[in-house]
Amino acid sequence: MTTSLAGYTGYKYFLISSPAEYVAHVEINRPEKLNAFFEAMWLELGQTFRKLSHDPAVRAIVFSAAGERAFTAGLDVQAASQGGVLSREETSDGSRFATRVRRHIYEFQECVGAIEKCEKPVIVAMHGISIGLAIDMACCADIRICAKDAKFSVKEVDIGLAADIGTLSRLPKIVGNHSWVKEVCLSARFFDAHEALAVGFVSQVLESKAEAVAAATKLAVLIASKSPVAVQGTKEILNHSRDNSVAESLRYTAVWNSAMLQSNDVSTALLSGMKKTKPRFEKL
Repeated sequence: MTTSLAGYTGYKYFLISSPAEYVAHVEINRPEKLNAFFEAMWLELGQTFRKLSHDPAVRAIVFSAAGERAFTAGLDVQAASQGGVLSREETSDGSRFATRVRRHIYEFQECVGAIEKCEKPVIVAMHGISIGLAIDMACCADIRICAKDAKFSVKEVDIGLAADIGTLSRLPKIVGNHSWVKEVCLSARFFDAHEALAVGFVSQVLESKAEAVAAATKLAVLIASKSPVAVQGTKEILNHSRDNSVAESLRYTAVWNSAMLQSNDVSTALLSGMKKTKPRFEKL
């Protein structure tokens, strides 16, 4: 039974609920515009995931979108074209304009990157139109699931720019086939759910949006039943290993666990295993 999540009622563009104990469900909520993003939305996205990251009542997060047509159509190009940071008004020269744009991009990157930096595992369930920013956000998630109707595209070259919010940095590390990555990023062509599964972009394809969200929720419930010390440590170490050498990662793991092995969760898990009971872990 889904319930509201205490402290998360003031958001305009996201619905936040709790389908199970220690599980949060974040839904993009602008279906009338195919969940396309503009600045206020990505700022709220960052705020949401930063808060969830430190919430001891949350141990796993499902990320999906309202409506049946789209996870997100990406950037709301119409809204972006109406002045704002790309307007050269009130800018005296190219250097100052570039500085303003660079700061804007950094802020956008930080908001979307809050999904990746969130201490809790994030499982994204995508459906329908999933283009542009959809790929950026999905690459930040820990686990990617989709419905069979999902249609993906790294769309940025079609609007005259190189993707700058994370896809070009993260997608090559998710999908080992660099030829395929360059093909879809340079051409902006669409690829379907089964191609996404074949190359490893997603790990499951379900029949419908409802089934994809249900599968993501089931997995989140399972993860949330584990030790939060173990789960959050595992995410941290896996992300560190992606960006560093084996030797550096082994050293990082040793330092991390020299602190985290002092947790009561190890003895709790071992004792429940011997007694064949379900362990209950303290909040973290």
